[in-house]
Formats: sequence, structure tokens, C-alpha cells
Amino acid sequence: MKKIYNALVSVGLISLALFAAGCDKNKKEGGVQKIRVAHTNYYVPYDFVNDAGESDGFEVAVMKEVDKLLPQYEFEYFPTSDDDLLIGVLQGKYDVGTKGIWVTEERKQKYLFPKYPIGASIIGIVIRSDTADQITDLPSFARYSGKLVPIGANNAQYTVIDDYNKEHPDARIDLIAGDQFGASDGYIWVNEGRYDAYVDIKLSYQNNVLVDGAPYAQYRDKLTYIPYKGIPTWPLFNKRFKDFADAYDTAIEKLQADGTISALAVKYFGEDVSALLD
Repeated sequence: MKKIYNALVSVGLISLALFAAGCDKNKKEGGVQKIRVAHTNYYVPYDFVNDAGESDGFEVAVMKEVDKLLPQYEFEYFPTSDDDLLIGVLQGKYDVGTKGIWVTEERKQKYLFPKYPIGASIIGIVIRSDTADQITDLPSFARYSGKLVPIGANNAQYTVIDDYNKEHPDARIDLIAGDQFGASDGYIWVNEGRYDAYVDIKLSYQNNVLVDGAPYAQYRDKLTYIPYKGIPTWPLFNKRFKDFADAYDTAIEKLQADGTISALAVKYFGEDVSALLD
């Protein structure tokens, strides 16, 4: 019985060791720590899988440049869905994730945000082209009517307009909290005159209205986009990776200073999207 007991203990210890080794996704080999980078697989040009089956996009390209500056780390890339990225980083399946993310108070409770963003997205308003001579920015829109398509109160876009109202008490926009609407609703309602503006991301407007084969190309000559500001986009870190987030910040600071990030933005967006950041 003693021999059987000792044998079972030995098997258990071996199994436990093998399990622990399998769970150590960040095992250091030769002093290099592996970092699992998740990114969305379809959000062109931020993060996607290209025709060659490779991880690509502006944010992926920035992370690859970060990797070059951090010899103590080795990045592995995992294309995935929005939900898997968020849950995976939270639970430790991935160490960091990128998907054109805006910071929110709710996300700050769950994830570690670095000091420096990875890029930016441009936000603005979609108006009817026949009002473009009177509406040239947010203050002139407020004077025109301020009648904005409602925005979900938990949407980061709601916060953008709410912050604008706080900064411009004499040119406030009528901000109404509503349900989440699809892009088609906003475009249609503005075109019909039900509302006079719809808050939208520039990239979304380009993909939905302007590009060849866009689903709402019928509004191309009827709608106009007015940019307002750049909103920082961030990588999300699992909270265990403070040291890695600090190393990321050091690398990003260098890439901003030497113009690498601006050059990558022009390559993927056709413009330096960070130029409109405050």
C-alpha cells in the first residue's frame, strides 16, 4: 500500500508540474518573455488579417515597432473577435489587446491602460450637404439647431458631446440619451431632416458612405462630414502586466519622437490621425 501511495503521489506531482508548465504562456526563454497580443481580425485599417493571412493594420504595425525596441519581450499575435479580445485580456488568456479602443471609466476598472495611446480615431458630425454653408463646426451647428441624433448614454460618443457642452456653455448642443442606433438610422434620419447631425467616426463614414461599393453610397452627394477632434485609441493590458505597460510607454515615446507613428498613420489612414488630438 505504501508503494502504491508513493507511486500515486509521484504521478500527481508530475501531472501538476506538466499542467503548470502548460499554463505558463509567458515562460521566459533565454531571458525573453513572450507577450500574447490579441487584435480584432476585421477592423481595417486598425487591426485585421491581410490577404496573406498575416496580422496587419496600423495598431499591429505600431506594436511590431514596439517589439523591436523591447528585446526582453517577444510578441505573438492572435487575431480574434471583439468579445474574445476583451474577455481574454481580462482573464489572462491574452496579455494585451488592440482594437481601436477608447478609454471609459468602466474599462479603467477592469484593465490597465498605459500612459501613452497607440493612435487616434477622428470623430465629427454628419450633416446634410445643403446646410454646409451654415454648419462648419460644432459651435455653428449648435447655433443652427443643435438637433442631434440621440446617443446611448453608455456610448463614449455621448461623453465627447457632453464634454463639448461643458466647455462651450454658450453654444450647447441638445444632447439626448437614447437607444443604440445603427449607422443607417443616423444617415437616413439626417438626410430626411428628422435630425440635423449625427455623431460618427470618420472611418465609419468613409466606409459606409464614400468608398466604392459603400452600403449607403446613395447619400454620398447628400451628406457632408465635419471632423471635430481626435480621440485617443489605446491598447488594453491585463492588470498583471504593469512592468510591460511601462516598457510599452518607453517605446511609444521614442516612436512618437522619431516620427514612426505618424508615418504609419499616413500609410494606413492616408493622414496623421493623431494631429487632431488635444
